[in-house]
Amino acid sequence: MPEPRDVVDTVVGFARTLRHAGVPASPDRVEAMLAALAHLRVLEPADVYWAGRLTLCSGPDDLDRYDAAFEAWFRGVRTRAPRAAATLPPRLAAYAPLDAGTGEGDDDADAPDLAARASAEEVLRHRDVAGMSAAEREHLRRLFALLVPAAPMRPARRRRAAPHGAVHPGRTVRRALRDGGEVSRLLHRRPRPRPRRVVLLVDVSGSMTPYADALLRFAHAAVRARPASTEVFTIGTRLTRLTRELRQRDADRALAASGRAIPDWSGGTRLGEVLKAFLDRWGQRGTARGAVVVVCSDGWERGGTELLGEQMARLRRLAHAVVWVNPHKGRDGYEPLTGGMQAALPSVDHFVAGHSMAAFEQLTGVISRA
Repeated sequence: MPEPRDVVDTVVGFARTLRHAGVPASPDRVEAMLAALAHLRVLEPADVYWAGRLTLCSGPDDLDRYDAAFEAWFRGVRTRAPRAAATLPPRLAAYAPLDAGTGEGDDDADAPDLAARASAEEVLRHRDVAGMSAAEREHLRRLFALLVPAAPMRPARRRRAAPHGAVHPGRTVRRALRDGGEVSRLLHRRPRPRPRRVVLLVDVSGSMTPYADALLRFAHAAVRARPASTEVFTIGTRLTRLTRELRQRDADRALAASGRAIPDWSGGTRLGEVLKAFLDRWGQRGTARGAVVVVCSDGWERGGTELLGEQMARLRRLAHAVVWVNPHKGRDGYEPLTGGMQAALPSVDHFVAGHSMAAFEQLTGVISRA
């Protein structure tokens, strides 16, 4: 029988996955699921499924996302005893017992530990993607499919009706005229927030090859969430715009199209020259102006670091915020000693890791709060 703390960790981790899938699994809903599980069998997938579905979902739009998140989080869990197929939702066919039995003489010691499975998921979330096996990378692809990065917001000039804010004279007067000329209520308005542009510059040089696939999948998730306000470029020895290729709905097809479009995959690194080309052609004209620019690179620079420092300072003057993602930052004892990182860091607002699924989840928060 799992310890209570294990059950809590399992549900909290599942709720985190749901939130990244776009389901607003708030803390009070998580508490409701835990209260429901206190009266159910936590080793039965059907019981866990319905406890979460009835407490964590707030509307019909959440059901498909909930099913996909449940399948990704609890894939491979085996039950203690066989259950009738009619009691399981269609998407839970994978959770049927692998070994049929009569149910007599079953012992809790023979049942797989649900919390152990969730613990394995948590370990995978924190594992460096460069050292993952093929099966683990396949599971990582499913987790990226559930990732929904939130866009940073900016105030706009247009205003909309709101319960609080500045008084709207026109609407207030029109309301008073309908009420016989007496001002009985003040109507308010406030600026309508709009998504701020996010620009991702992904290093695809040879030193970044172990992380390039994961970084491009993160970029695909960002484009999928906000296609109108997200731009993606690859940097190496050349600058390549990938926004059109990454707008495809299927991630594998989008990455295959991106691979065909990138001429310098696993090549050298000339960050300063490529960054200058980006600013001259795109950034100065408005793509980087007021945007959150995310540079994904390990900082290895074969060209002069002086040029990189100059272009980073130029980028910082144009952008709202500059985020640098370095996969090596997640390793113990890492220090940014390379010449490229030393030249870039004075112009960076946020320096974060990018080596694991947990790091990418944290990156979404950094971008949304930038």
